[in-house]
Amino acid sequence: MRVIVTGASGMIGSALCDALLVRGEEVVGLTRDPARARATNPTVSWHAWNPTDERPPQAALAGVDAVVNLIGETTNQRLTPAAKQRILDSRLRSTKNLVDGLATASTPPRVMVSQSAVGYYGERGEAIIDESAPPGSGFLAELPAAWEETARGAERLDLRLAILRTGIVLDPEGGMIKQLLLPFRLGVGGPLAGGDWYMPWIHRDDEVGLIGWALGEQRAAGVLNACAPHPVTNREFSTALGRVLRRPAITPAPKIAIAALRGGELAEAVTESHRAVPRRALDLGYSFRFPVLEPALRDLFSRRQ
Repeated sequence: MRVIVTGASGMIGSALCDALLVRGEEVVGLTRDPARARATNPTVSWHAWNPTDERPPQAALAGVDAVVNLIGETTNQRLTPAAKQRILDSRLRSTKNLVDGLATASTPPRVMVSQSAVGYYGERGEAIIDESAPPGSGFLAELPAAWEETARGAERLDLRLAILRTGIVLDPEGGMIKQLLLPFRLGVGGPLAGGDWYMPWIHRDDEVGLIGWALGEQRAAGVLNACAPHPVTNREFSTALGRVLRRPAITPAPKIAIAALRGGELAEAVTESHRAVPRRALDLGYSFRFPVLEPALRDLFSRRQ
């Protein structure tokens, strides 16, 4: 199978490319800097693409069987009006250009897996939320909703579209875990903003596994929550991480500290409670390798030693 991956040089994308290559797929990566990407992973077929300004090159689209759309600028930044516009463009314009390009391919793909986020649901407190829950409000809820709507343009190509609303991807080399390592190792880690809010987390291997599974599972269409079956509160997460790192996890960080670093709007969004569960993936038969948090963390850190 020939698979195009956007965002192929990112944290999730690079791990996905490796997994697809191991199982014998031909992987096409779209990137702004093919030379740099090729130096990192020469086994991927890299093509230059400026996603917000143009459609993917026809050479990359030739004979494509499947598409994985992971592209998007990080939301972990101060959400100024300019930053919001960049974040929107990196998802909406890029995804529209991708879909418009696929429409011109001589052989359209059979399936597309497109990224989204559990932030779609907004603040939900302790309520357990599955894929049937309505959207929330605020920028970080409206962003994935608009992203999903843009991706649904692919359905006019008569392909199967799976949208993954992803939680916090656990990987010591990037994302939230990387940011927490220093304070925890210095002994000043602990719960954020009281720690009572729920975190929908997922081990990197299960995020990659879900994407690969969705590419091949014919029943995997529509929205699926990409998060482990057992969400935890931030306090429970901090305690587990402290045990794994053999460091205390008792120093609380108030919401005002997050606001000082990233702005009040992001602080509010980061500490929203999303007790999301992957009901549809479980019902369709996906088996999580790491359904429980502490074994997932121990596995990730054992690989770094």
